[in-house]
Amino acid sequence: MTLRALIFDVDGTLAETEELHRRAFNDTFAAEGVAWHWDRDEYRELLKTTGGKERMLAFAAREAITFDAEAAARLHKIKTARYADLVDQGGLQLRLGIAELIDKARAQGLKLAIATTTSPQNVDRLCHSCWGRAADEVFDVIAAGDQVARKKPAPDVYQLALQRLGLPAEDSIAFEDTANGVRSARAAGIRVVVTPSMYSGSEDFTGADWILPTLSRANWTADLADLLPAA
Repeated sequence: MTLRALIFDVDGTLAETEELHRRAFNDTFAAEGVAWHWDRDEYRELLKTTGGKERMLAFAAREAITFDAEAAARLHKIKTARYADLVDQGGLQLRLGIAELIDKARAQGLKLAIATTTSPQNVDRLCHSCWGRAADEVFDVIAAGDQVARKKPAPDVYQLALQRLGLPAEDSIAFEDTANGVRSARAAGIRVVVTPSMYSGSEDFTGADWILPTLSRANWTADLADLLPAA
């Protein structure tokens, strides 16, 4: 393959953000008088449903709670603002190897893209927190979940990223942290590196081309090192 682009998931892949998302959900529920509270075990299970609005709807359906898409959209808007506040308080750090890989990829002329189920606003907030720059100053393309008909594990968001990059799947490598993300990338025909996050370590990553603890170069296999920019 001729590597021309790296495509990254966001939550759990670029940074361990899911604890902040869980806290933002719980803060929103409390502030809005919704008698829900998601502990870590509950949230780990709920993360199998991609998308925050979809996650709330899935929880309500499971618990036989009357809750509709309009209510999910309203709460999710509040939750997104709360998440942004939490990110702005600091403490969010890129996972090992991410900053170095992105710097070297940019220096070698590779395209950089995002393919995520989170919102563009959340991507921008993370980039401001971790790079001190807007998302479109770090990444050439940002494809987000609400811009496609189906969220991961469907391939739609990766197909959108490829369309905006103007590249075939074989010219890219995807970086993910979940089984749904792996299935999404592979369904789009993209080879995928998975680095399990704190919430996804027990998932089945069948289909991943590489499974690494982090993207630190010391963890790269020889065949991956031949592909990724290293200098």
